[in-house]
Order: sequence, then structure tokens, then C-alpha cells
Amino acid sequence: MLKMVLACCKLYISESRNKTALESIERAGKVLREARIINKFEDETYNRVGYTLVSKLPPNSSSDICPLKDAAFAMVESALKNVDFNMHSGSHPRLGVVDHICYHPLANASLEQTANIAKSLATDIGTKLEVPTFLYGAAHHKEQTLDTIRRELGYFRPNTHGNIWTGGPNSDYLPLHPDKGPSQVDPSKGVVTIGCTRWVDNYNIPIFSTNISAVRKIAKRISERGGGLPSVQAMALAHGEGVIEVACNLLEPLKVGGDQVQVEVERLSREEGVAVGKGYFTDFSQEKIIDTFLEFEDSSVEHYSNDL
Repeated sequence: MLKMVLACCKLYISESRNKTALESIERAGKVLREARIINKFEDETYNRVGYTLVSKLPPNSSSDICPLKDAAFAMVESALKNVDFNMHSGSHPRLGVVDHICYHPLANASLEQTANIAKSLATDIGTKLEVPTFLYGAAHHKEQTLDTIRRELGYFRPNTHGNIWTGGPNSDYLPLHPDKGPSQVDPSKGVVTIGCTRWVDNYNIPIFSTNISAVRKIAKRISERGGGLPSVQAMALAHGEGVIEVACNLLEPLKVGGDQVQVEVERLSREEGVAVGKGYFTDFSQEKIIDTFLEFEDSSVEHYSNDL
């Protein structure tokens, strides 16, 4: 008996306030029933939405013919038609209308399989939609990291007052040559980063303070780059009146998870004299994503049987 092979695509779009645009994007993603939108996470303050898509991967299938690639491409195409990056404003950094796409292998899938899908999608976005596209992780020939690309493109620096990112890029030309697509950027679209990695958890912890410098210090000390917890990346982001979040990427969540990050942020916050809230994950766990997809599959089979 063949084992089910599953993969996941997380797609982040720089828009959460334009409901009409989001409805169009979601309709585009639902055309291919083989790929399912398992979760949607919206944040109006960040003006950002994240979609989690899952599909089966047929054994020995071509990465050029794949529901998980085709559904993502349809959503990207719709986003670029319905969202103008020049009009975007939010307190979360971003590089384009479709800021970030990441593929993860799930049940019985290999990193190589999902990396090939990511590379095929990048080719289509770069050539068919003419958007500069950068590859990272297993999808990049040198396994370049996402944070390296972002740092080179100025992702972490707010481009206006009040720790807000607004509008498109300041220049039509990029400081880095994209892996796919044109070197010149359309300000209304921006650029796309596409990668493939093992599973990553995103965990955000609210700090009740207006002292961005203090929270940036906490974020730096919690991250591996700042000498903190291994496999943790963190940044401080304004999140509404009187709240700044320590937003964390947990690159190896089985080794360092949300509970450990929570404890350490609470310790560091006491040193800075600021109050901390309970953190939250921005997506389901890997296990719940698989279970939710299988529930969808079971309900589809049952519905089909009842129609016979």
C-alpha cells in the first residue's frame, strides 16, 4: 500500500484590510480542489495575511504539474491584480504584494520534492508575471537563508516614521540580482521571496510598552544572532497602541519551542521593566495541519459517496 505524501505551502500577502481583494485571492486558490486552504491568519495592524495550503504529492510527479504549485500561482496572480503595493501601509516589514512563500514537506514528502515545486513556482512567477523572485533554503543552489536576502533588500528597516512600512520600493532597481524574473522592480508589485525548509513555527509575544528600543533589545537577546536561543530569529514590531510584539521564527521547533521562548522573553522583560502577555502561534501545528487536511479528504469522499 502506497503511503500518502503531503506537502505544505505558506503564502504571505501584504494585505488584510481590503476584503474584496482577499475574497478574489481565496477564490483563485480554491479552483484546484486537490490543494486546500487549511488555515488563514489575518492581522489588520500588520496589514498582512498568511494562507496555509496543503495537497497530496503524487509519487514521481513533475514539479511543473502540481496542484500545490498551481494553486499558489493562481493566488499570487490574483493578489498582483487586486493589490497595489504603492498603497500598502502596515507595521510588519514586507518586500512586495506577495512578500513570502515557503514550502515544507509534510507526511512522507522529501525536502527535494518540495524544493523542486518552489523552484518551478519561482520560474513561473518570474517569467509569466514578470516579478523579481528570490530563492532561499533548499530551493537555492547555495541554500541562501531568507534573513540574508531580506537584510540585503532593506526588509528590517522601517521606511517611514512611527515604525511603519508604507508604499513600494524607493528605487526601480534592486541591490541584488534576482534568481528569476527581471532585475527591475515594478513599484506596484514589489518582489517575492520563495523557499523550502523543514517545518518552522511562528510565535509572537506581546510586550505592553511603547519603548521600542527596550523591546528591540529583548528581541536581539532572544535570537540566536544576538547570542540567545539557538534556531530562534526575532524582531520587535509595533502592534497597536501600547503594544510591541517580539515576533519569532522557530527554525527547529522540536528543539526550541514556544514555551521556551516565552519563559526567556519573560525573564528578559523583567530586566527591562516591561510587562509581557501570553504569546501565540500564527498557524496550526504541523500535526494539526495534517489532521485537518485528512478530515477534508474524508468529508469529500463521504460527500461523493452520498451523491452516488
